[in-house]
Amino acid sequence: MKILDYKNLKLSEIKKYQEIDAETLKKVSLIIEEVRKRGDAALFKFSNIYDRCRIDRLKIDPNKEGPSDQIVREAFKNALNIAFNNIKQVAKKQFQALQVANGIKIQSDQGIVIRQKLIPINRVGIYVPSGRYPLFSSLYMAAIPAKVSGVKEIVVCTPPNARGKIQDEIIYVANKLGLKELYAVGGAQAIAAMAYGTETIKPVDKIVGPGNIYVAAAKKLVFGRVGIDFLAGPTELLIIADDTAQPEKVAADLLAQAEHDVLARSMLITFSKSMAEKVREALRKQLCKLPTAAVATKSIQKNGLIIICQHAQEAADLANEIAPEHLSLFLKYPQRFINELHNYGCLFIGESSAEVFGDYCAGTNHILPTNGAAKYTGGLSVVDFLKFTTSLEIMNTGADKIIKPTIILAKREGLTGHAKSAECRSSQHSKNPK
Repeated sequence: MKILDYKNLKLSEIKKYQEIDAETLKKVSLIIEEVRKRGDAALFKFSNIYDRCRIDRLKIDPNKEGPSDQIVREAFKNALNIAFNNIKQVAKKQFQALQVANGIKIQSDQGIVIRQKLIPINRVGIYVPSGRYPLFSSLYMAAIPAKVSGVKEIVVCTPPNARGKIQDEIIYVANKLGLKELYAVGGAQAIAAMAYGTETIKPVDKIVGPGNIYVAAAKKLVFGRVGIDFLAGPTELLIIADDTAQPEKVAADLLAQAEHDVLARSMLITFSKSMAEKVREALRKQLCKLPTAAVATKSIQKNGLIIICQHAQEAADLANEIAPEHLSLFLKYPQRFINELHNYGCLFIGESSAEVFGDYCAGTNHILPTNGAAKYTGGLSVVDFLKFTTSLEIMNTGADKIIKPTIILAKREGLTGHAKSAECRSSQHSKNPK
């Protein structure tokens, strides 16, 4: 893991955001077009090519085809219950907070009435990665806030395994959540199917969930046809640690992130060469015992970084510039530092608040912005499954009071048709139409 000094740092060394190259976009656009034209046949074809398996059907019934509740270990069921309850509790609080803005009515003395209300999106698609690891946790992270928001129809697409089947854990979680539409289709073709529909899969209104670069490229290309949450790149963790931090815990968290993918970014900002060296040594020792060391080692070597800053403000400025997906504070007095931090997907405060708890069951959502997107958006929440709708009602007397300014503004833009549309609403014009 490279150690760099802040004063010699080039931002290009740390802001290695994943760009979706033109070749990938071209390849994915061809997949999307074939799914649009050939529907289910294209999905079967691409499963054979990209998932290297043959599937006999697309739709899976979670109620019948996963492991029965009787054979699932109690420890797994209990862990899921804790995760579900915590995530649901947060989602419900978010929804209740938004209800304050539901049914807003603004009535002016000019006879103008504006109303706003929250309406859930009708049909949502969730993409659940299942390559090296079946990420069933991403399913409940997306489905629970969607259900709390009142989404009526939830579609789940996930890649089949080498046997042409969906992983048991994903089927079990889908069943536990009461989901009815589960499809054995992954990659860009799954995004295309959810966006445009096939003989088996009805199109959705919005697609959420993480995925690889091909999934991200597909989401980028179908955006506009459907809504999306955001474009996700490789996962990221930035830790800011002072000399009170335990190097072993810092290293463990960096490796937990690194084992996701060789492209994962695990970074540390600290304030002394001594702490940097201690963490690097702890990484070396822990990698020797880590079953996923092959992936984690490549990730750490390629994308891992330790940066030594002189003081807290440098660290805060750098963290805000990086805008990481996950930001962890291993500091003696983290509360003094929090107000200086503005750009992150989720903030983990103190050594006990391991990022991995947010990945599974603490209650925060792990579908978070990467690639610098934390500068303009937050993580997945009930907001992603709701829309504000607006209505306007103007009484005749109210119209008379805003006709003249509307005409003036419309004519200034050169839109005379707009001006005439306003003018014909005047009470005087209605009495004497030309």
